[in-house]
Amino acid sequence: MRRLKSIAFIFLFAIQLWADEIYFPPIAENTWGTVPPESLGWNLTKIQQLYDFLEQQNTKAFIVLKDGKIVLEKYFGTFTQDSVWYWASAGKKITAFLVGKAQEEGFLSISDRTSKYLGTGWTKCPKEKEDKITIRHQLTMTTGLDDGVPDNHCIIDTCLIYKADAGTRWAYHNAPYTLLEKVLTKATNLPINIYTRQKLGSKAGINGFWFTIGYDNVFFSKPRDMARFGLLFLNDCIWGNDTLLKDRHYFNEMVNTSQPLNNSYGYLWWLNGKSSFMVPTLQFVFPGPLFPDAPMDMITGLGKNGQIVSVSKSLGLVVVRMGDKPNDDGEIPFKLCNQIWQKLNEVMSKVNSVKEDEQKVLSITPNPASDYIEIHILNNRLQPIVQNNETISIYNTLGECVEIEPLHLMNSSYRMNIKHLPMGLYFVQIGTYRGKFLKICR
Repeated sequence: MRRLKSIAFIFLFAIQLWADEIYFPPIAENTWGTVPPESLGWNLTKIQQLYDFLEQQNTKAFIVLKDGKIVLEKYFGTFTQDSVWYWASAGKKITAFLVGKAQEEGFLSISDRTSKYLGTGWTKCPKEKEDKITIRHQLTMTTGLDDGVPDNHCIIDTCLIYKADAGTRWAYHNAPYTLLEKVLTKATNLPINIYTRQKLGSKAGINGFWFTIGYDNVFFSKPRDMARFGLLFLNDCIWGNDTLLKDRHYFNEMVNTSQPLNNSYGYLWWLNGKSSFMVPTLQFVFPGPLFPDAPMDMITGLGKNGQIVSVSKSLGLVVVRMGDKPNDDGEIPFKLCNQIWQKLNEVMSKVNSVKEDEQKVLSITPNPASDYIEIHILNNRLQPIVQNNETISIYNTLGECVEIEPLHLMNSSYRMNIKHLPMGLYFVQIGTYRGKFLKICR
């Protein structure tokens, strides 16, 4: 027990040190620290290939942050750093943050009935069914309202029809989400733009504005504002020394599975690395992670026509893409997001100074596993490095280190007990070298 406590303390201390190393750009200035990609060992040839791909996909702006500093920043055509663009459904993540802030400040509770703020009869549901709908259901896309109506963006009561009891059906439905704005303005007694400016603009320099288009309330900003928002979530909604969202329980619920129906959805955030996922318009549960080529701990905001803000704490990365509709992708850019990570993986192929022909030297057997795994070092050139006080670490899909111990090679292999770990998908890493995914099943 004492050893476990020591490990926990060391791990938490390491997290704090990592957090302290994150760079935050000045709030009132347009300056932003940078880090050259070559200093990270990134492949410069692959960077140009990434830019070529993005241009082919009608991209206007692309930014990658590493621990807060800009590594890649590219604008296409006439679009510039100061151009303004829409977030589409990626802006849902701002709403999720604002709802949490309003709860923290005592303006509302996400367990409140929505009718408390919108009034009885805001839907065409029978009253007993409408009364089951809460703010939490709006955040999790589980209101039970019919998303198959002719226009599921329509927020008029005649468009909001009963389909199932709240909490029993997941469906990507824009109208109940959009009505969160009215909930917020009613609860806080402030226009949405003012509340956003107070909680994000003045605190982290995340500027922009909400503008109503049809039924939708859409957020517009410069690309770096979206990068700032991603950076805020990279550091758990703490900007420098200022905790913008103190409600840790709400924050954890926001960026983790929020309901049992769609494992890959939090509070308006898409989640990677889960055992299954659902997508808009379909009532089918697909097996596996949502983005197989992205980090398993990635959370992402996705919007129409390829608006993307992705965050990976394990890699310290924020990725932003703004632009027009990419080629051959649906309204929500799942395919484009995964393709970008495919290209980024090629760019970062040298990030850990392991040559490409050495990236296959680490092997884990059996995989899937149940009781134990064996780590094999298949390249003699790497053995002296690994034997030199390296550790083996296992991370869950939340990016949390669930096991760490010294690595002592015996005949180029190491046996590790995993009986105590729950079933699921994990990432096994040796020292700082590229790791392997491991599935535990019994």
